Amino acid sequence: MMDLSNSERAEVLVQALPNIQHYSGHTVVIKYGGNAMKSKQLEKQVTQDVVLLAAVGVHAVLVHGGGPAISQMMKLTGKASTFIDGLRVTDKETVDLVQMVLAGKINKSLVNLLQACGGRAIGLAGMDDGMIEAEIKDPKYGYVGKITAIHPAILNDLIGAGYIPVIATVGCDQQGNAYNINADTAAGEIASVLHAERLIMMSDISGIMRDIHDPSTLIPHLTINETRQLYEDGIVAGGMIPKVECCVNAVEKGVKASVILDGTRPHALLMELLTDEGAGTMIEKE
Repeated sequence: MMDLSNSERAEVLVQALPNIQHYSGHTVVIKYGGNAMKSKQLEKQVTQDVVLLAAVGVHAVLVHGGGPAISQMMKLTGKASTFIDGLRVTDKETVDLVQMVLAGKINKSLVNLLQACGGRAIGLAGMDDGMIEAEIKDPKYGYVGKITAIHPAILNDLIGAGYIPVIATVGCDQQGNAYNINADTAAGEIASVLHAERLIMMSDISGIMRDIHDPSTLIPHLTINETRQLYEDGIVAGGMIPKVECCVNAVEKGVKASVILDGTRPHALLMELLTDEGAGTMIEKE
């Protein structure tokens, strides 16, 4: 906006007004993936977007992963990363590293960035107040957790007090064992229990495309039934399947709509929520 005149800047704000009014007072859960955390500049832009949304009355909840950072830490400590079915095999030593990286380094870095932009943020891990309750997903994965319940009381308290909750997806069981939780799954479940207006999945992909090699084939809007047809047609395949399933499940459980967008695009979050064109693929019930 540096090249815009004052009148043009004012017109941009006026055009955004209906969208601001629509989302103000509603909850938006934003999943910020490790693949979208590619530079400090991008991280700053994302946190600026979140703080701006909070400033206009949107109840923003930031759920983050951090797979690349975990892999880097494991390499530094001499541990090899092993994956089965796309999930990181997590032994006891690895789950301690996951907790240190996600709930420590990444979580507090995001909180610090949000506060530097003028936001009020509180960092949480899934074990805080037993928020993300989990159990072993499958013994072959080790301490990879399957969510059994989301207890949102602490989130509702923080949202009501005007804070931006920032959630590291490390869960626990009733015996106090920690589990590595898939961030997409956690964001979807959290959005569901909060009855969110939107679930935003930020990654490094533009959305659902009919041809993954052709960005012009991006599908801007889908119903659940249309999305399932894309499974059958083989258009949603491979690593996109679990991400899309999280979006569909969230909508089926009461989230108004889910969106997959490219978080590496500057201010993609604002483009999706505050413009009519949007920035990714939206999935709705009808």
